Amino acid sequence: MGVLWVAVKAEPRVFTLSVLASALYAAMTVATATVLGWATEEVVLPAFESGDTTAGSLAGASVLIVGVALLKAVGVAGRRFYAGLMQYRLQAEYRRAVTRQYLRLPLAWHHRHPTGQLLSNANADVEAVWAPIAPLPMAVGVVFMLFIAAVSIMVTDLVVAGVGFLVFPAVALINVLYQRRLSPVATRAQQLRAEVSEVAHESFEGGLVVKTLGREESETERFAGRTEALRDANVAVGRIRGLFDPVLEALPNLGVLAVLLIGSLRLESGAMSPGDLVNVAYLFTLLSWPIRALGWVLGEVPRSVVGWERVRSVLDARGSLPFGDGSLDGGGKATSLEVRDVRFAYESGDSDAAGRYVLHDVSFAASPGRTVAIVGPTGSGKSTLTSLLVRLVDPADGTVLLDGVDLRDVERGGVAETAALVPQQTFLFDDTVRGNVTLGLDVPDERVWEALRLAQAEGFVAALPGGLDAMVGERGATLSGGQRQRLALARALVRRPRLLVLDDATSSVDPQVEARILQSLRDAQSAETGGATVVVVAYRKATIALADEVVYLEHGRVTARGTHAELLERSEGYRNLVTAYERADAERAEAELAEAEEAAVEGGEEALA
Repeated sequence: MGVLWVAVKAEPRVFTLSVLASALYAAMTVATATVLGWATEEVVLPAFESGDTTAGSLAGASVLIVGVALLKAVGVAGRRFYAGLMQYRLQAEYRRAVTRQYLRLPLAWHHRHPTGQLLSNANADVEAVWAPIAPLPMAVGVVFMLFIAAVSIMVTDLVVAGVGFLVFPAVALINVLYQRRLSPVATRAQQLRAEVSEVAHESFEGGLVVKTLGREESETERFAGRTEALRDANVAVGRIRGLFDPVLEALPNLGVLAVLLIGSLRLESGAMSPGDLVNVAYLFTLLSWPIRALGWVLGEVPRSVVGWERVRSVLDARGSLPFGDGSLDGGGKATSLEVRDVRFAYESGDSDAAGRYVLHDVSFAASPGRTVAIVGPTGSGKSTLTSLLVRLVDPADGTVLLDGVDLRDVERGGVAETAALVPQQTFLFDDTVRGNVTLGLDVPDERVWEALRLAQAEGFVAALPGGLDAMVGERGATLSGGQRQRLALARALVRRPRLLVLDDATSSVDPQVEARILQSLRDAQSAETGGATVVVVAYRKATIALADEVVYLEHGRVTARGTHAELLERSEGYRNLVTAYERADAERAEAELAEAEEAAVEGGEEALA
């Protein structure tokens, strides 16, 4: 009832109109019984007695029957139209609400919830919540029908009414048993729908991995296991419905038989007239519809309640990033960046979770227009740090400041207008090059080409059929990895950010193109029109050497800061990391030289022998 009341409060006008239409249908259905009873008494029986009837009597009866039928048709049409309108409006509203909540919740919350479950919450669960809405107006309207029919039956004959009304407590008891049996099974089926979505989403997302490693059969088996479990759960739901539906269908008919039996005895005794018996019998026949309408609502209620709980778990989720009223308007100039004593843990930020911290007291600063390289071994917290710089997450302790303003004090949308992040994993939409670069931003094509030029993507985009209008396919399937990364970089540059954060964003680009990209960014930084402060997570020595300052992270801590040359001299960990490839090549060359010398010596000894 609580879920249904939410629907009524959300759409009171539409619900009222649907109930009024349903009440009209109910009233005309009862009126049909009255008209039939009147026609039996005034037209049919006199015709049998006299052997003749008049055209006026037949016309009058016909007009009454057709008039009632037309009004009933209007009630049916109105009830179905407004009930459907209410249902689809609520589904649309709650899909939007769930999606808005997804966008509002921080990444930390999304990390704890599988994508398939989120898809199920926004689609299958929302549909399940409002499934009872379609039959609800009819169920409410037929309560009116029940009341009119009950009063009419009792006025006609109390004895017959008492016998017939025994069906109602029986129906109520069966419905209680039905709900108790169906609810846990429906809960299980709804959960399995989400699990099927999760497995399917993972398989499609990892399609390349599945294909290249030949894991089609194992993925098919994994998906089959979940779908078979869902099938069994749905079959269990069907069995319960198949058991109770015939009973609910049969009880009103048994009531009609009982009414006919008792009514025929009272007819013989003269306590009832034939018209009264026809009227009462027909009314009891109609009672099966109200009972079925209530059953339709009750049959959807278990799934509705389960879906509501799952949807509310999303809508009631906490963990949003609060916003302040601070501004980051820097007049288009590059911003200053300062990180002060930042600590971060994915699980929690309390003292008991100190072992789970991925960043410990990280501090560094970047002057406007400068380039800072973040360097460190795998797992040192570099990507986590980039998320903090653009406020995808908040630190447990410490502050991140742009132009001296704590990011937590910035107004909604302020950070996104000032800073841009190009992550490690590039995502392109199944759209045109223009659509992927602008993402709805209203900018002229000249500005798009300027961003592509800075990202060294102008050449290959111009060569595509259609240029900016070329479709790139799902996830950029028609492009290479380096081309996708350059489009993602252009997507950030077209917004002219004052802080640009690159999280290993050129790893798929060859070193020459990468050098040109970084040089174009440095040229933009030194331009009179402004530019951006750049923070780049890098591994290549040539890339790091272009930075004005290097911040070396190790185990989530800043262990060294300075220029590339300075860190090579005083930081052994940094030196070992950035020269790893060179040392490996040198060791390989030494090994090959030693093998050649050894082979030459052995050859000389054989010649002497």
